Amino acid sequence: MTHRPIRTLTLCLLLASALPAAAADSMSADEFEAYVEGRTLTYHDGGVAYGIEQYLPGRKVRWAYIGDECWDGYWYEENANICFVYEGSPEPKCWKFSDDGGKLSAIFMGDENGRELYEVRNSPEPLTCMGPDVGV
Repeated sequence: MTHRPIRTLTLCLLLASALPAAAADSMSADEFEAYVEGRTLTYHDGGVAYGIEQYLPGRKVRWAYIGDECWDGYWYEENANICFVYEGSPEPKCWKFSDDGGKLSAIFMGDENGRELYEVRNSPEPLTCMGPDVGV
């Protein structure tokens, strides 16, 4: 007598437990807007500070890489992604946002497809912008 069904079931269970959990569903524009409007979020990339974005009414934004000048822009939804356009850079930057346990995670959907950002701070305070030529 063989025990193949038990071995097969055991193997399937072991393989299933080794797979990563399914990614959270992408946020719709309405869900994203409800989460971010009036907030300033700080994002990390692989544990390293990446940038800060202030989400203003009317789907307007203000973005700054850590320690850099601010860029004003706006966002919109396209193909289940949230896309951003900033002054001086007309090409949209599209991300797939998800609620990852009460914090945002985002996957870039452009040239560097797969870059992942994670929310590490969420504040009602506005973004403090560095001006050009500060200290000159």
